[in-house]
Amino acid sequence: MIRAMALPFAVMLLAGCGYDSTGSAAPTPEATAQDGFVLTSPALTDDGMLPADLKCTRDGGDGLTPPLEWTQVPAGTESLSIIMHHYPRDTVEGKDPPSQYWLLWNIPVQTWALPRGNPASIGDEGADKDEKRTGYTSPCSPPGSRHEYIITLYALDGPLDKLPAHDDGNVDWATMTSAMEGKIIAASSLSFHN
Repeated sequence: MIRAMALPFAVMLLAGCGYDSTGSAAPTPEATAQDGFVLTSPALTDDGMLPADLKCTRDGGDGLTPPLEWTQVPAGTESLSIIMHHYPRDTVEGKDPPSQYWLLWNIPVQTWALPRGNPASIGDEGADKDEKRTGYTSPCSPPGSRHEYIITLYALDGPLDKLPAHDDGNVDWATMTSAMEGKIIAASSLSFHN
């Protein structure tokens, strides 16, 4: 199911809450919902399986980012960002931070889609899943397991000026969600399994 959300803090509905400076769960306020702001993908079916060609190279795919499209960016949006995450086994949504698979900010508000692989390098990227480089990490679930991955698009009321205006491997999930706090006008998510 496609999820349309509006939150002033990125992961409240995804993770159940924010995190304060000690790493403990901290409640976050809600904002007004924005109808029509919907994230989709021509390659992914919401709540479906990751297509074989988008899997990691170990599993025979090309490991590229999926193509994404969205509609009706809310009035007042000045910037867009994307987070793709997954909660690994033995982590608890709302208590533990997720694994980050893609952190992308400074997407120009005039952008309505990202093609497969983001060949024009639109936006700035944070650390990959293993925090060894910047960019996207393609899902590579162990054989026989099935994990859910969530991609969320955020409409922001300004740039994320707490983050650098370039790719930076020091930007992780906590850094990015903290930078988005109080700036989110609306968000829309889609999920898939691998």
